[in-house]
Amino acid sequence: ILIKEVSVILKAFEQYRLKTCIDFKPWSREPNYIFQSRSDRDDYVTIMWDQIKKGKKNNFNSYDETESSSLGVPYDYGSVMHYSKTSFSKEREPTIVTKIPEFLDVIGQRMEFSDSDLLKLNRLYNCTSIFLDSCQFEEPNICGMIQGDEDWLNGLLSNKGYTSTGVGFFMHFSTATGTQGDKAYLESRLFHPKRRSQCLQFYHYNSGGIDDQLNIWVREYTVKNPKGALRLIQKIRGGRRGSWELYHVTLDVSDKFRVVFEGVKGRKPSKGGLSLDDLNLSETKCPQYTWRIRDFTRLLATTPAGSKTYSPRFLSPDGYSFQIGLNINGLKDSPNKIAVYFHLTSGPKDDNLQWPCPWRQASMELMDQNPDIQHRMNNIKMITTDPNETSTDCKTQSYRY
Repeated sequence: ILIKEVSVILKAFEQYRLKTCIDFKPWSREPNYIFQSRSDRDDYVTIMWDQIKKGKKNNFNSYDETESSSLGVPYDYGSVMHYSKTSFSKEREPTIVTKIPEFLDVIGQRMEFSDSDLLKLNRLYNCTSIFLDSCQFEEPNICGMIQGDEDWLNGLLSNKGYTSTGVGFFMHFSTATGTQGDKAYLESRLFHPKRRSQCLQFYHYNSGGIDDQLNIWVREYTVKNPKGALRLIQKIRGGRRGSWELYHVTLDVSDKFRVVFEGVKGRKPSKGGLSLDDLNLSETKCPQYTWRIRDFTRLLATTPAGSKTYSPRFLSPDGYSFQIGLNINGLKDSPNKIAVYFHLTSGPKDDNLQWPCPWRQASMELMDQNPDIQHRMNNIKMITTDPNETSTDCKTQSYRY
């Protein structure tokens, strides 16, 4: 198995750990099943047997409930385990036709688990508890969070809450009144980690003073500190104002803990305050960098095919400088399809690095806007700099992997 294939498999393991209680287990000769093998599949799709390649019809066998269980989950055209409409086709004609025509181009998606995939996995493996928290503050109990003496308020503002629908609740600490140094605490429920790596993701909106501050703490409970000891993780101050900004904060906790958000009023004048929305806590690694493309809807409507947008330059942990290129509306000869590129660029540490940079891997992820991380269908692309698969561009004197 090639190194680039190993890295893709390891990334898939992370998705399992993120969305289920399942961890990797070596194969012990269990049979493989695909989604359209279930016993009731003929109620939902028609198999075009005459279009299937010779010797491949066994891939379309169905199995009764003694061999394959639906686990009480409805037939899912969007399952990551479903064949596409032209799987094993001898002439690119459909081998599977959905009985609801609107789903013909849905079957065969490979971006992510569907909600039904996750439901089946968690039922199959008896996942009753997953270390993961997702909170959009839509319920009065605010996800079991604890308030300090000065309250964060749960408000409903259709033009301020960061949700996929544009409306909803969020938490707000007002700094429009009071004195410098006033603080408000918002403390999560208890978490019992299974892994050492955690990523806290949330949206933050600063409509207050330019020196108002949001601090992220963890309260860790140990034998030595049974009542919990606070440890500061990150301070957020200044930055872009007037918009919801996405933050990823890496935690490194092995004992049971709580996450604590501390809002602090600054000295400068304020007409608003600090707001939080769409919190997600998972036992995964945070992305190293985030590139937010602002006003994307306008760019999608106005950017011509073939025009490329570039990210800022980033620096990898071992010193390589890189940036991402994006054809928002595709290439001139292939419009309306997003094209993404990974570019190595000149950087401050080039003299001490190995070139042309073999056996490095980059993962680029287009983030779905669903506020709940468990239900996101992110589009992930990966590249491995395999020196055995290069070509030379004579015009630019560059290597391509």
